Amino acid sequence: MAKVPKKRAAINKKFDNNKLHTLLEALTVVKDVNTTKFDASVDLHVRLGVDPRKADQALRGTVVLPHGVGKSKKVLVLCSPDKVAEAQEAGADFVGLEEYIAKIQGGWTDVDVVIATPNVMKDLGKIARILGPRGLMPNPKTGTVTANVAATIKEVKKGKIAFRVDKTGIVHASIGRVSFAPDKLLDNANELVNTLLKMKPSTAKGTYVKTVTVASTMSPGIKIDTKTIK
Repeated sequence: MAKVPKKRAAINKKFDNNKLHTLLEALTVVKDVNTTKFDASVDLHVRLGVDPRKADQALRGTVVLPHGVGKSKKVLVLCSPDKVAEAQEAGADFVGLEEYIAKIQGGWTDVDVVIATPNVMKDLGKIARILGPRGLMPNPKTGTVTANVAATIKEVKKGKIAFRVDKTGIVHASIGRVSFAPDKLLDNANELVNTLLKMKPSTAKGTYVKTVTVASTMSPGIKIDTKTIK
C-alpha cells in the first residue's frame, strides 16, 4: 500500500472525506485544508444529469460572479476601426484586428478573453484552430461576439466567467481564491449554481444536480450535500 505523504496525512485529519457538507461548510473546509503558498483558485465542480451528446443538453453559458474571481483578466478586442476607441475607453488590454490576427498566428495567446464584433468574425477563420482549443474563440453563446463591446468588457472585468459542461456532464468553474472570505465564496457559488438550475433542459430526465464538489488548487475535493443546494 502506498504511503500517504505527511502533508496529505495532515490534511486528512482536518476533515471527514465521507461527510457531506453544506456549501458554506465545504467552502470553510477548503480554505482550512489549502496548503499552497500562493493564492490558490477555489473551483466548483457540478455533475449534472445531462447528456452532452444531445445539442439541447450541451449546456454552455456565462455568469457574472458578485465578487469576481480574484484575478484581473486580460481582454483582447478584435474589431473594426470604428470600435477601437470604445474598447480602449472601456478598459480592453489589447484592441485591433489584423495585427493581432498575425500575432496569434505567430503563437501569441497571452489573454484570458477574446471579444469580437460581428462584422470581423469572417476574418477569424484563420485563427479559429488556435483560439478554439484554448477556449478563446469568440462565440455568441458566451456573449463574446457583440457590437456592444464596452458593456461586455466591463462585465468581464467585473467578474463574468464562461462555463460549459464537459463530455462527462460536469461543469468546472472557478468561484474565487482561498483568500476570499467564506461568505464571498458562497455568494459566487450560489450565483453559478442558480444559473445552472435555471438552465435545466426540459429533456433532462432524473436527478439534475447529481454531485457537487469544491476544491482549491492541489487540495482534495470536499463533498457537498446536494439537498442543501437551493
